[in-house]
Amino acid sequence: MSTLRHDVPASLVVFLIAVPLSLGIAMASGAPLAAGLIAAVVGGIVAGALGGSAVQVSGPAAGLSLVVVDLVHTYGWRATCMITLLAGAVQLVLGVFKAARAALAVSPAVIHGMLAAVGIIIALSQLHVVLGGSSQKSAIANVMELPGQIADLHGHKVAVGILTITVLALWTRLPKRIKVVPAPLAALAAAAVTAWAFGWDVTRVDLSGSFTEWAFPVLPQGDWHLVVSSVLLVALLAGCESLLCSVAIDKMHGGRRADLDQELTGQGVANMVTGALGGLPVAGVIVRSTANVQAGARTRWSTILHGVWVLVFALGFGWTITLIPLEALAALLVLIGVQMVNLGHIRKVHGHGEVPVYVVTMAAVILIGLAEGVLAGLALAALLALRRLTWVTVLKREDRDGRLHVTISGSLTFLGVPRLTHELRTIPAGATVDLDLNIDFMDNGAFEAIHSWRLDHERMGGTVVIDELHDEWYALAASGARMFPAKSPPKAPDRWWLPWAHRRREVEPVTVSPDGASECLLTAGAREYHRHTAPLVRPIFTELARKQQPSHLFITCADSRIMPSLITASGPGDLFTVRNIGNLVPRKGSEPHDDSVVAAIEYATQVLGVHTITVCGHSGCGAMAGVLSGGVQAGSLPGLRRWLRHGDHSLATFIETEGDRLHAGALDVLCRVNVQQQLENLRTYRKVDEQVRAGKLELVGLYFDIGSARVHMVPPLRPTLSVKTFDRRMVTSED
Repeated sequence: MSTLRHDVPASLVVFLIAVPLSLGIAMASGAPLAAGLIAAVVGGIVAGALGGSAVQVSGPAAGLSLVVVDLVHTYGWRATCMITLLAGAVQLVLGVFKAARAALAVSPAVIHGMLAAVGIIIALSQLHVVLGGSSQKSAIANVMELPGQIADLHGHKVAVGILTITVLALWTRLPKRIKVVPAPLAALAAAAVTAWAFGWDVTRVDLSGSFTEWAFPVLPQGDWHLVVSSVLLVALLAGCESLLCSVAIDKMHGGRRADLDQELTGQGVANMVTGALGGLPVAGVIVRSTANVQAGARTRWSTILHGVWVLVFALGFGWTITLIPLEALAALLVLIGVQMVNLGHIRKVHGHGEVPVYVVTMAAVILIGLAEGVLAGLALAALLALRRLTWVTVLKREDRDGRLHVTISGSLTFLGVPRLTHELRTIPAGATVDLDLNIDFMDNGAFEAIHSWRLDHERMGGTVVIDELHDEWYALAASGARMFPAKSPPKAPDRWWLPWAHRRREVEPVTVSPDGASECLLTAGAREYHRHTAPLVRPIFTELARKQQPSHLFITCADSRIMPSLITASGPGDLFTVRNIGNLVPRKGSEPHDDSVVAAIEYATQVLGVHTITVCGHSGCGAMAGVLSGGVQAGSLPGLRRWLRHGDHSLATFIETEGDRLHAGALDVLCRVNVQQQLENLRTYRKVDEQVRAGKLELVGLYFDIGSARVHMVPPLRPTLSVKTFDRRMVTSED
């Protein structure tokens, strides 16, 4: 049912586009026009059935026409068919051995530059046919002969060409219901009808090389090295174009992604079949594939059926092709050639700095030849890639305290040593330097350059602290250990929230006084903050320097495992935080008297104007264990025992709800009950209670389960509309 609803209409759309394009590409390739139809049939049925893409359409490709023209002139048509057959066998072998991904390693700038050059060559050659003449052997010759061709116009032939181009150009501006008919078909039909109606003197399409005159391909005669090169060229160009088309089409639909190895295998079988039947080489083609997706195709049946329709048309209605003027086909090819110079591709390669590769490939293909141009583009792309891999960047900045931060990025090889040493020698003698190595490779030459500079700088009274953000290439080389055999992916950086014991490397103590005293971890951590984090957050703190405007008062336990900013995904200036043993809020007038928490509550609600007070407890709380033991676990800590008396109401509430018999989960239950009780304690303060009742203040209860690293909401003891127990702006994980 889905095939009837979606794929059949899509196949008809693609069929209407494929017929004129196949005829035009066959004409541009110097092959019998029937060869284009054969390739369309085989590409649709064989490649569609065996390929790895569900919606890609295969057929004769304009990008291969330049190769085919040269092969036909050199070896003849039947030998060219044999080269196509052998190229298909090469593709089949590559697909079987899972080599498809390797084809994607070719720089897209080379492919786009080649296609643009082919488009220019096609447009220049077919423009002569539109003007009533014949194309020359090279693009330069076509340009040189163009003025004379323009001077010697052939009226009717030029009129047909202009009419075709006009229809193609204006068709996209017509109403949508008219554009259902593809522009190429409409243009050729308009040209054929007009030429027939007015009796114009034009050249008609000749199908003398039809299906009935088939002969088996023959082996090419000549230097076998050149023959092998031709086979490989056809195989690789057709394969790359098909695979790149598959990748592009995958971005246009939501179905199953293409299996590139299967696609290459299917293309290989299709080229073997089309070569044996006397057709053009086939490849995945972007225009027909795009039309297939936009027409609503869902499965490969659309591609297969379009090949069936082309076959039915060629066998039953092939005589209608003889009504098409050759000049109209030439005009269609001129527009196709111009469209192959894709401005979108130029913008993309420009954004990645690959315009030189694009231009060199295009110019070399036009001036020298397709194979030579592609090789020139590949060589330049390789040189640029090598240049990028060996490019070293050195950034320097000085802190207010005079400490110099130097960051070296890139792949450090001997090729980058001259620039590296030049930049390092500009560092003043005696300076304190933090050297960050943001590198993914270091060879011996680069290590020697950095190490020698470091020794010289320290000998002159300076200080150098080296921090390696990726693999420790410098440290390994300095210790004499065996270096890594090749590049390795960067390790995850030390996150600020990781405990020191869990970091990739420990913070090394650095001597800071003449008596040999060393920094503690906190001091070393502060130094790390100044080096890496302070420059990033300085704009935020500059803005906050004059005034704080927190929206939450956050009361939580002093437990070292609780990090309010981490579990609430908050930043500087968001939370006004109070931490104490057990996240307790002493009730108004309770003993022992304590004003520290009360002072924070008053300041937060009446001066800062916070909108929310959050009490956050946690699992396994030691303070609650002390409360549960009746103060026994506090031992000989009188201050702690006095403080834990503020938890007596929590214990009473626990006993009231759970009974006086302890169970395995009693501690965590008490931890949750304690949060609920502290919310009640907050209501004992008149100003807090008034703001809550007026809807100006929310009370939030949270519970952090340390083992699962999840934050849960805690309901109040006495649910009221004025006490909020959940704030989605703060909680990072729901119960």
